[in-house]
Amino acid sequence: MSNGFEAFFRRLCSETEIKNQSQLARELDVGRAAVSLAKRKDSVPARWVLDLAAKYGLNPLWLEQGKGFPRPEAAADNGFYMEVPKVRARLSAGGGSFETQGQVEGYYSFRSDWLNMRGNPANMVLMEVVGNSMEPEIKEGDLVLIDESRTDVLSGSIYAVGVEDTVMVKRVERLPGTLVLRSDNMDYAPIHLTGGELDNVRVIGKVLWASREYR
Repeated sequence: MSNGFEAFFRRLCSETEIKNQSQLARELDVGRAAVSLAKRKDSVPARWVLDLAAKYGLNPLWLEQGKGFPRPEAAADNGFYMEVPKVRARLSAGGGSFETQGQVEGYYSFRSDWLNMRGNPANMVLMEVVGNSMEPEIKEGDLVLIDESRTDVLSGSIYAVGVEDTVMVKRVERLPGTLVLRSDNMDYAPIHLTGGELDNVRVIGKVLWASREYR
């Protein structure tokens, strides 16, 4: 099948220097047993697809299912749309969300030229927002487009941020020795992270765009 392990591996080898399963394990920083297990199960973890697509500039939908073009620029040159994966992780605009799984739930189509003007589409994912701390800019239920390659903080911009096991969306400001996570909703106080707390913080990526479904 087109989204089984063998088909995935053939596509990967055709567009990268990876030529065997040992090299694949090294690139993913996993044990060879994990690759063997994926082969036996004839399935590929979604996180592997996203990580490899980002590293080699590949279209994740092509890598996983063989659909579309291998690379985003090829789709752009032909005026086609590209698919961006929506992952199960939900961004909290509130106190934090523990739903941090990276499993792909589906794909959304965007114009290739629009995506490429904003960065490398291979680094982009969609996540759903829960909570109201970023209202009125971002509301509960909004879908946000995140560029996972943009982790350098531009003060005042909105980022997906992980703090220990929680994932949230906030305006981020970097001060000497301090990272400040601010909410647009004034009912929420800023979160100041200093000292050892900074070791447990990761900037997942910059929010580029939000979509809202009216109910």
